[in-house]
Amino acid sequence: MQKHVERPATYEDLLKVPDHLVAEIVDGELYTSPRPAFPHAFAAGALFGDLYPAFHRSRSGPGGWWIVFEPELHLGDDVLVPDLAGWRREHVPVAPTGPWTDLSPDWICEALSPGTARLDRFKKLPVYARESVKFAWIIDANAQTFEAFRLDNGSWKYIAQHVGNEVIRVEPFEAIEIDLTNFWEATPRPPQS
Repeated sequence: MQKHVERPATYEDLLKVPDHLVAEIVDGELYTSPRPAFPHAFAAGALFGDLYPAFHRSRSGPGGWWIVFEPELHLGDDVLVPDLAGWRREHVPVAPTGPWTDLSPDWICEALSPGTARLDRFKKLPVYARESVKFAWIIDANAQTFEAFRLDNGSWKYIAQHVGNEVIRVEPFEAIEIDLTNFWEATPRPPQS
């Protein structure tokens, strides 16, 4: 991941970044990172595969959500691209149609990679809290860990931590079971201590 520090970054700076990189602006700084490696992509894709039919399409679950893969969020002066985001349809009855949105999601998920872990945890999570995102999930395919947070009085509070091959139910999507084994299927097991 590269961080560019000269002056506050603008959206025009972001648009100049080559398409093969993910570009974000956080606290006035432009961050670029390569597209996700396969373990990261498999984990995010597996979660999307669980949530989309159940909550976006209402086929195997209660529905009521817009679930989107890598949306571009314009939150104040920050431009973030979470791996997944969701909006409750009761808050956003009509899905956004442009290339980006300034509507804060109700839930985000970041799938960590070694190059983005610090940005995701220490720069982006505070922005999501500031913008009143209610739930944040963090998946680390390399460590085979899952963490879930709920926003409580402006601070993130743990609501779940799971390691390895577990079947879980976690808010706001506790209506379905999620098998973490599917997240790690292409990832070598971490060393046991």
